[in-house]
Amino acid sequence: MKPPPFVYHAPTDLAEALALLAEEGEDAKVLAGGQSLVPAMNFRLARPSALVDINRVAGLDTFSYDGHGLTVGATVRHAQLEHDGRTEPLAALLSAVAGWVGHLPIRVRGTVLGSIAHADPAAEWPLVTRVLGGELAADSIRGRRHIAADDFFAGFFTTALEPDEILTELRLTRLPPDTRWGFREFSRRAGDFALVAALVVLEVRDRTIARARVGFAGVAATPVRASGAERLLTGTVIEELDMAAVEEAVASELEPGADAHASASYRRRLAGGLVGGALADALASS
Repeated sequence: MKPPPFVYHAPTDLAEALALLAEEGEDAKVLAGGQSLVPAMNFRLARPSALVDINRVAGLDTFSYDGHGLTVGATVRHAQLEHDGRTEPLAALLSAVAGWVGHLPIRVRGTVLGSIAHADPAAEWPLVTRVLGGELAADSIRGRRHIAADDFFAGFFTTALEPDEILTELRLTRLPPDTRWGFREFSRRAGDFALVAALVVLEVRDRTIARARVGFAGVAATPVRASGAERLLTGTVIEELDMAAVEEAVASELEPGADAHASASYRRRLAGGLVGGALADALASS
């Protein structure tokens, strides 16, 4: 199928893009990678009256590290982070997670911030953003607004973005050198969205977990943190860690829904197994 008719704009600077988005109204959509939007339009699940293509807007296609952390622009592709090559904990984590996103053509064309704005509850980047406590910048003709990750994801495919805003930056804080992490996901076919994904990020000092962050995708309307598992892990000496207790904590606090792909009980068991694998990977890393 082909999409319904729409007006196409290709601005070359951000001010022009924001003005066009405001002018076209709430039925307009921003086009970055288009890996979710274009198929939805072709199946007529999305019917925007206009597209504002930001791929020609200068300065949005870069990411950079400074002393505080990482800034990712609106048109940075998944593959850019996948092949970054840095070995520090944050860069290594992002590179590994990026390799799980879809298939190669999707990673080459799709954008990190586009995935976050789309807010599929099974997607990798919303999970990473929530677990790492990212901050997002949204621009409009009214100015710039900063939104914490905890406040950004509102529900299934729903965010705090206003119709006239463009998500222009993701900011992530650098991880300490003693950080260990593990990421696992399960899908029925390679490249599909995960039925469940688990991310574990641990700060380890003197063989003791000083801070634990544990999160899941695919188990709720938004990515979620497993606070019970985090409390259980924090302060634990690595050699004394009870993996079964962590998996039990996860299973008891998650309340996944059922759909055509998996029952709630299956997702709960899968989450327990994946967090165990992610935790084992984190503890095995150095």
